[in-house]
Amino acid sequence: MASNPTWCCRCVGEIRNMIKYGKTKSGAQRYICKQCRKTRVEKYIYQAYKSDMDKNIIQFTKEGLGIRSTARILEISTTTLLKRIVSIAGNIHQPSISKGKTYEVDEMCTYISNKRNFIWVVYALEKDSKNVVSFNVGKRTNKTLSRVLDTLKLSDAKKIFTDRLKNYRYLIDEKLHSVKRFGTNHIERKNLTLRTHLKRLNRRTICFSKSLVIFMAVLKIYFWI
Repeated sequence: MASNPTWCCRCVGEIRNMIKYGKTKSGAQRYICKQCRKTRVEKYIYQAYKSDMDKNIIQFTKEGLGIRSTARILEISTTTLLKRIVSIAGNIHQPSISKGKTYEVDEMCTYISNKRNFIWVVYALEKDSKNVVSFNVGKRTNKTLSRVLDTLKLSDAKKIFTDRLKNYRYLIDEKLHSVKRFGTNHIERKNLTLRTHLKRLNRRTICFSKSLVIFMAVLKIYFWI
């Protein structure tokens, strides 16, 4: 939210179109834009309305804070926070992939809902830039792996390094596939970084995700923002 209440946050260039438009029930001054009819309040009481709220949510999520910790620090409800996380992730698009690159693919195990419900995060890391270009969450099956590998095939991957999981031999062309010592060094180190930064991915934790939707949203924010 801009510091000057006469600036419209919707109009290009923060045009000074805002005029007084009565008061709220709590007595706060309201403003309305003469051009686009956007309304705003001079000073919001409810913390979730603040313009920098999404930025703070992204920062705390990437630093591994849990839902309750983030909600407590930002002074908003956990329900509002969960909705915001899903909303932020919904506006994130998978990055474009360059052709002819080399990738590393690996899976890491975690839990959803309870510790008997194992689930795997499968993702691909570009070897040069160390960027995550694709990921999927599900059981350790060919279907889950294929969602990631198909993206790499469409980008005309030069080489794909994996571990010795048998499924890869049936899903990747022999000319592209490589299993060798130190071939997946970067993605293995990324696994450690993920488990360090995101508490919900720790091996021994009570902070595992309760919802697959939230888990996917958190990974989107961490990987692609």
